[in-house]
Amino acid sequence: SGQVRGLCGTFNGDQRDEFTTPEGDVEPGVAAFANAFRAAGACPALGPAIPDPCDGFPGSRERAQAACAVLVGPAFQ
Repeated sequence: SGQVRGLCGTFNGDQRDEFTTPEGDVEPGVAAFANAFRAAGACPALGPAIPDPCDGFPGSRERAQAACAVLVGPAFQ
């Protein structure tokens, strides 16, 4: 605890600094934070909204919703 920093956060119990960039800035949003770690030319920069992963995989939304229903269902309450 308190010894990490990066895409997985800071793990120090303070959620206000979870989006700390390699330069030490704290970004207010996910896209700007993720873009700070992006290798130039490796992939396109994220826009202001995070793309829905199910849009690229037809049928995935229904499977994901069924799996999540188990996790939020009575078995795990």
